[in-house]
Amino acid sequence: MFAGVPYASPPFGPRRLRPPEPPEPWQGVRDAFVPGPAAPQPGYLPVMAGLLGEAPPSGEDCLSVNVWTPAPGRTGGRLPVMVWIHGGAFRNGAGSLPVYDGTRLAADGVVCVTLNYRLGAEGFLLLPDGTSNLGLLDQIAALEWVRDNIAGFGGDPDNVTVFGQSAGAIGITALMTMPRARGLFRRAITQSGAGHHSHPEDVARRVTERLAALAGAEPTRDGLAAVPPERLVAADRALGREIAQAADPGQWGESAGGGTTVLPVVDGATLPERPIDALAGGAGRDVDLLTGTTTEEFRLFLVPLGIAPRVTDEVLHGFLAGLGLDPVRARAVYAAAHPRATPGDLLSAAMSDHAYRIPALRVAEARAAQGAETFVYEFARPSPALDGALGACHMAEIGFVFGNLSGPLTGPDAPQDLSDRMRGAWTSFARTGRPGGTGAPGDPLPSWPAYGGRRSVLRLGDGAPAVHEDPGAGTRKLWERLRQPLPRGPRPADARR
Repeated sequence: MFAGVPYASPPFGPRRLRPPEPPEPWQGVRDAFVPGPAAPQPGYLPVMAGLLGEAPPSGEDCLSVNVWTPAPGRTGGRLPVMVWIHGGAFRNGAGSLPVYDGTRLAADGVVCVTLNYRLGAEGFLLLPDGTSNLGLLDQIAALEWVRDNIAGFGGDPDNVTVFGQSAGAIGITALMTMPRARGLFRRAITQSGAGHHSHPEDVARRVTERLAALAGAEPTRDGLAAVPPERLVAADRALGREIAQAADPGQWGESAGGGTTVLPVVDGATLPERPIDALAGGAGRDVDLLTGTTTEEFRLFLVPLGIAPRVTDEVLHGFLAGLGLDPVRARAVYAAAHPRATPGDLLSAAMSDHAYRIPALRVAEARAAQGAETFVYEFARPSPALDGALGACHMAEIGFVFGNLSGPLTGPDAPQDLSDRMRGAWTSFARTGRPGGTGAPGDPLPSWPAYGGRRSVLRLGDGAPAVHEDPGAGTRKLWERLRQPLPRGPRPADARR
């Protein structure tokens, strides 16, 4: 392991709120035993921190990578490379969290890289001069560092797979459509994040202006750069509370509800289009893709905070209508798919579809229409945390992917064979563009076709792995006219949203 290696200079002082710049070189041997500081962030509420883990202390020199390799300098630079981009709602997280330790993946024969990037206001505001998506530009800078340096760690710079979860997966989907990221990776794995979560320019400007007001600053680069990082973090937290209580949640776009504040910005330059629309137009079709979700994503956000039991039928109907569904029909369909479910359970199922499953399927559908293969999975093992009340929630699969099975969400008796299958599929995909499932003798997975007309999805974690055709078809059909890419062809600039 080589920890805390800088891929860019500290983004503070004269570099604050500006694109990343190359790091300062050093002479001699560098201490690479300790990961670098995390980016400034608010952290989680205690009940969530106990489940998700807290990032290390933040600091200015936060743009660094950690590298795990089985054979530095002894492979001729031929090992596949897997670069992990962490989640955390674009507010929290770090590449050095214990669950992201790359030891087991390196033992499986890949070079594993994890990275930090700027979060919150530091990484995703739209500034009046047009600067935006600094956090995504950080990710691109890290991938350029991989391209230029990874052969020295035994990795093949021409065989890079980016993989990530939640905000990390949303960022990766954006990278697939960004001109500046083209050619930096060959494959992508997106876990519980796809191409809908971004802000058009009007919403992004609203976020910048309101966050600056809450921080007591002018909404300019100089005005915001004069504010201590901790005050911007506090303003971002306050903005999240305001968005959650907004009388008109539509004014906050994909951040309605307050689960996020900042998101990637469709600025027409760094990010030319909303990623799902760009994919539907053929962007990223040369990148191999493996994508999927967990079965009960949204329970992570409703159960620990005690929200689920407080959801009534009236609240449920209001949410369903707000998502664009016919509330009476949608409630009946979700109730038929989830017998004995409470209104809170049904809300979780609908929000899991709205935020995660349907966006992932829209990506697979858009790519299939372009002739690009996408392999789709569903992770169905319930977490034993909180006496099993979380179900197969958001983040429940991460420990199995990395082979780190001692975390709260995996529980004390996590099945090793499930982790072995998932790591095998992920590393096979990184090597070859196919996640196993070839039907060959000894393959631990059944024949796994790409997503297409039969809507094939590999389900993992609730018994033997099995491919299902159009799983959850009834609830999927509720969304047939919703969460769709915009039609192609000429359209006004403000239709980018």
